[in-house]
Amino acid sequence: MTRLGRDVPPVLAALVASLMFWSAATLAQATPETFAATATVKRAGVSATAPVSVTITRYATDAERDAVMAAVKAGGSTAVHRALASTKDAGFIQLGDRRTAIKFAGQRPMPSGRLVTIVTAEPILFIGAGLPEAAPRAGYEVAVAMLELDGGKVSGELVPAAKIGVDANGALLIEDYGATVVWLSGVTQKH
Repeated sequence: MTRLGRDVPPVLAALVASLMFWSAATLAQATPETFAATATVKRAGVSATAPVSVTITRYATDAERDAVMAAVKAGGSTAVHRALASTKDAGFIQLGDRRTAIKFAGQRPMPSGRLVTIVTAEPILFIGAGLPEAAPRAGYEVAVAMLELDGGKVSGELVPAAKIGVDANGALLIEDYGATVVWLSGVTQKH
């Protein structure tokens, strides 16, 4: 697993702050919101792209955020998967022709915008061995997406099959099944 910090992309490094410090009371946002982008993955000189859209129909309450963090601390991806599986959908991620329910959507303010954190209760796609739909592996039971809305510009990342947990110091760890970043480029917000 990778410890979030200087050695991982800054958008994913902000996930722990988004889950731990976001407050529904301090950042109200009208919903629904839809974002469209192109998902791009590059590995070993080969690249692939697919259209992606993220539709958020509701943001998590403080209690829901606290429950997700408690699940991460108690048992990582497996516990988060179980905790989120029965929760009300908060929207969906459409990657190509595959639609996956969003179970957690949180946001927190940033100096010139906000950071939106999205978690599903199941993986969206297993990318491995140069082929999509690689064989599932235990522990990769969720997907995580981050959208950084910064002064009118939107950028993002997607971990379509993730294993999450915390280290001894409480820092959030995210391990990507594919060991490569799926960048969300050309992100636009639809109103």
